Amino acid sequence: MRTEPFSEAELSHDRFLDGRVMVSQPRAGYRAAMDPVLLAAACPAREGERVLELGCGAGQASLCLGRRVAGLALAGLELQPAYADLARRNARVNDLEFEVFEGDLARMPKALRALRFDQVIANPPYYPPGQGTAATDAGRERAQREATPLADWIAAGYRRLEPGGWLTVIQSVDRLADLLAAMAAGGGALSVLPVAPRPGRDAGRVIVRARKGARTPLRLLAPFVLHGAAQHDRDGEDLSPLGRAVLRDGRELPFAGQ
Repeated sequence: MRTEPFSEAELSHDRFLDGRVMVSQPRAGYRAAMDPVLLAAACPAREGERVLELGCGAGQASLCLGRRVAGLALAGLELQPAYADLARRNARVNDLEFEVFEGDLARMPKALRALRFDQVIANPPYYPPGQGTAATDAGRERAQREATPLADWIAAGYRRLEPGGWLTVIQSVDRLADLLAAMAAGGGALSVLPVAPRPGRDAGRVIVRARKGARTPLRLLAPFVLHGAAQHDRDGEDLSPLGRAVLRDGRELPFAGQ
């Protein structure tokens, strides 16, 4: 776990949403790519709502969401002090208000336990204990490998939600069964959005939304396809129209019927 703040020499400065959000992140630690952008795009937050991100890292998802939707009260919880510090620094650079709490979601800070939110978002670690190759960087390893069970992430999210609030989670597709079981335990109106890299390819990610206390049936949505062509056969970017709208233009990722 990384505790010491990152020095300037350890950081890169990266553009998200075509430069609408600028994020400093460690060159050798945990680095975010498109997953937090997709998570932010899938959150159905509206102006004036309160949003909590569990495991906020350097703040990429919350800052992308804050750039898309004005007037949000953004908060984050981050276990690693160095990343929490970086999230605060990134919020200042982007001129967005973002209150970052430090602590474990299984033992949340008292001040955070006193709060309730309209929206909770999360990008939990994809790798269960003992699977895959361990990262050489301790901060990256902690961010990518599950120490707290996935079901505990979901339960913690529901506890922070107001009745009727939305929980939005992005995960690896091979964790879908675990994710659905956990999310169904506290909510309903579940919608599953597969994220496929190209037409005809299997999805590698899923985004799942649930509403606290709801009881309506689960819906499996048509896949969100990132790239327009079946294979990459030319130089340059080949995002699908919706892929470009979400990843470059900062548009909301639609969940049909919600």
